[in-house]
Amino acid sequence: MVLSRHIPWQLKIGAKLVLSRLPFDYRVWRRLGAFKNGPMDRPEYAFNVFRRHFDAVNFPRRRGDFVALELGPGDSLFSGLIARSFGAASTYLVDVGDFASADLTVYRKMESYLQQSGVHPPSLENCSTIEDVKAACSMRYLTEGLASLRRIPSASVDFIWSHAVLEHVRRHEFLPILTELRRIQRPDGVSSHLIAICDILGNNLNDLRFSDRIWESSLMARSGFYTNRIRYGEMLDLFREAGFDPEVRRVARWTVLPTPRHKMAQRFAELPEDELRVSGFDVTLH
Repeated sequence: MVLSRHIPWQLKIGAKLVLSRLPFDYRVWRRLGAFKNGPMDRPEYAFNVFRRHFDAVNFPRRRGDFVALELGPGDSLFSGLIARSFGAASTYLVDVGDFASADLTVYRKMESYLQQSGVHPPSLENCSTIEDVKAACSMRYLTEGLASLRRIPSASVDFIWSHAVLEHVRRHEFLPILTELRRIQRPDGVSSHLIAICDILGNNLNDLRFSDRIWESSLMARSGFYTNRIRYGEMLDLFREAGFDPEVRRVARWTVLPTPRHKMAQRFAELPEDELRVSGFDVTLH
């Protein structure tokens, strides 16, 4: 939601709770600037996100003919076009809803950006619909989250990535989604994820103020500001439980807790200081 940083977090939550109950499609809210699934409809941003993850990992088919999957592509299907330009034979783009733009103008801008960046994307010249774009890039856009992952064949994907997505997966679905990602990733494949461990109301820890009963309720979880509140150490343990071998590449920490410990729900207030000060990290999953 586009709200000033000067607006108190309590008002941001209140506004989102009210707006999310109004009977408007996501695309209407996006045009109004009220809700937005990140900046993945900006060519430069989408390109840099892909390169950040692709350049950080190695896998046998990296030089071409690999199968890729992005979890949470957001407001565009740019990642399919970019992955194809880097040698992907096909790409799955998996989300929990149909959020991606179908406007061919934005995809031609992405094509032009790639060409100007010295990359050779598939031609969109003969595309007249978004289905044509999908076909030209050999991409499949799946919009049923966990159910979509369950339909992908086992050991069929070489490269998986997500960018500030895993922290928004509902807590009760987190391990099942990791288990599915492990199932579909080839034994010699690899995943790369950037995970932000903070609230989306101001990049603080105000989400830790609430009890599980309140925070995990449908009212809160479907209002556009949900995070699963899984902390750094627990998340690494869940990666291992799903069958991954995590390799942490970067850890970001606050020097001082942005939300006072005494204002957190008890189970968070009791966590070690070092655990609470982790604000995000990049991880490779083998």
